[in-house]
Amino acid sequence: MILAIDLGTTNSLVAVWKDGQSQLIPNSLGHVLTPSCVSIDEHGDLLVGLAARDRLITHPDMTTAAFKRYMGTHKQITLGKKKFRSEELSAVILKTLKADAEAFLGEQVDEAIITVPAYFNDTQRKATRLAGELAGLKVERLLNEPTAAALAYGMHDKEAESQFLVFDLGGGTFDVSILEMFSGVMEVRATSGDNHLGGEDFVTLLVNAFIDQAGKPAGLISEKLSAQQHAKLRTEAERVKRALSLADEATFVYKDAAKEIVWQINTNQFEELASPLLSRLREPIERALRDAKLRAADLADIVLVGGATRMPIVHRLVAKMLGRFPRRDIDPDEAIASGAAVQAGLKMRDSALDDVVMTDVCPFTLGVETTEQMASGQYLEGVYLPVIERNTVIPASRSQPISPLTPDQKLILLKVYQGESRQVSENVPLGELKIPLAKARSRNESRSLEVRFTYDINGLLEVEVTELATQKRYDLVIQQTPGAMTDDDVKVSLERLQNLKISPREQVENKALLSRLYRLYEQHLGDTRLVVSGWINAFEMVLEKQDPKEIADIRTKINQYADGLEGKPVL
Repeated sequence: MILAIDLGTTNSLVAVWKDGQSQLIPNSLGHVLTPSCVSIDEHGDLLVGLAARDRLITHPDMTTAAFKRYMGTHKQITLGKKKFRSEELSAVILKTLKADAEAFLGEQVDEAIITVPAYFNDTQRKATRLAGELAGLKVERLLNEPTAAALAYGMHDKEAESQFLVFDLGGGTFDVSILEMFSGVMEVRATSGDNHLGGEDFVTLLVNAFIDQAGKPAGLISEKLSAQQHAKLRTEAERVKRALSLADEATFVYKDAAKEIVWQINTNQFEELASPLLSRLREPIERALRDAKLRAADLADIVLVGGATRMPIVHRLVAKMLGRFPRRDIDPDEAIASGAAVQAGLKMRDSALDDVVMTDVCPFTLGVETTEQMASGQYLEGVYLPVIERNTVIPASRSQPISPLTPDQKLILLKVYQGESRQVSENVPLGELKIPLAKARSRNESRSLEVRFTYDINGLLEVEVTELATQKRYDLVIQQTPGAMTDDDVKVSLERLQNLKISPREQVENKALLSRLYRLYEQHLGDTRLVVSGWINAFEMVLEKQDPKEIADIRTKINQYADGLEGKPVL
């Protein structure tokens, strides 16, 4: 069995291919969505998912979310007295999903396909693979999210030749891919996107607008807000964002001690506020169409995936740009995991699936820094030399010749970049390769080298350099990749994760309910707060008795009360 995992910025899911279809796996709370949140409780145990998400308000210094955005960077996230990298926190999420899957399937599973944004770079992909390994998983493949979405929509079953566009706007990343299906082959023609654009950014703009228009006049200063106050604002902004997807107007209510600030916003105002973000959604669509050499009219289908596509302003933007209504037949939060399960079925050669050949593309241009000699004889440094251009079908292997600047040069420091600018200073550095140069045996001997980039189906880059005169080959590993973990880092991380205790599955439901009660206590005042306090005391007393039936009974009553107070938890 191979697990199919959608490791998301906001929520994560796990699925399998079973009995001839994709099957989403519920977590210990019975939900298929597990919030990508991690918290440390007072005992030092890790809480994951809904139990952790509710602690964003009550224990913001002990809780974190949206850490996928820092995948493959040096950034460390502090939870209490402990510091974590995004890879480690992602590994905790993956470990929890693995445990949920094994409990559901009744067997141990060690292999997984993990989806990644199509626009993830080499460092981010390596970090995702590492997170899987830290969680005890053998990562069979990193699958691009839009490709997974296309599989979920059954595009691989289409017989006629057709092109379609997948628009994937999640919590923290945005991808757009154009795919073509023909003769049993599903080929990605072009991909584009923005790794720092998603639903979280729409939440941020609502928070900022609320502070500017209502908070400041009431004495709320952004720079002086505590982590707990910021968490409250983001939680309310998320609620307002969702409300504006269902109604023309919503009320933003912020309560803090004796202060209550109320702000009204309608859909027109929201669209105006969001115009800079909507503009950022336009450019990748236009670029993908240009690179695929297609017009909007050439597309047979347009598919929306990712929870943020529920916003009407996003739906309208896509419809207006592409001249038709896009499809959203499958729950946008579930499509990627479902599609990854289809890929797992293909990997297992399930008889219910016809063989399909899938090709993908390199999302960025990959190249090296060079120095060019001008006509005047002067040298221009920091010039980008592309080796593999963006939207090249992968796996791909391409080469470029390079030469030292001077006859007596002993070393070439080859700097590897991704990006589209002619100046490397405007591109993203991926790493450096140090290449020793042998002394020339004669004045006329060529000292040229061939730089070969190989980009595999997982989107991982290997660099190889060959000295042309001697055919001596240097199989070099990219070093000093910004954000990459060293072997020593990995060993330390593995040891740390083994020593950390994730709250047992059988306790998750109780801890999630306690987290919810403490959040409700923080959010309410007066009589409601007294009632919530009473429920907390009663629940903790019952938990001490350790009677499963009594615990289940009071848990049902408390959930009914909490649902009546604020509705069922929204994932």
